[in-house]
Amino acid sequence: MIIAFWIVAGLAALAFLAAGLMKIARPKDALASSGLAWVEDFTSGPIKLIGVAEVLGAIGLVVPPLVGILPVLSPIAGIALAVLMAGAAATHLRRQESPVPAIVLALLSVAAAVLGFLTVA
Repeated sequence: MIIAFWIVAGLAALAFLAAGLMKIARPKDALASSGLAWVEDFTSGPIKLIGVAEVLGAIGLVVPPLVGILPVLSPIAGIALAVLMAGAAATHLRRQESPVPAIVLALLSVAAAVLGFLTVA
């Protein structure tokens, strides 16, 4: 069970870390020109905040169980990332875009949370 957790949490953490760093590092115009059309609905502040939330969630998925300090924070981070992706899916649906990537990341986050709760107990 622990191996499954590390695989799922590691994949989710890598995906969210990459996405979050991209949102933090690149300006809004560069994000829009690279295919993230949803940024047109937001100002730069909330976009950066979403990026920070994704980076913190990625760190929260792997660091607590890795260091053995409050490992229950890992599944909580997974739940928080799933909620973030639910908001992303709603935004994409409102814009009549495909919500599939957000739904897949939400399911991956939920899987990491479930596996995290099973390994913590």
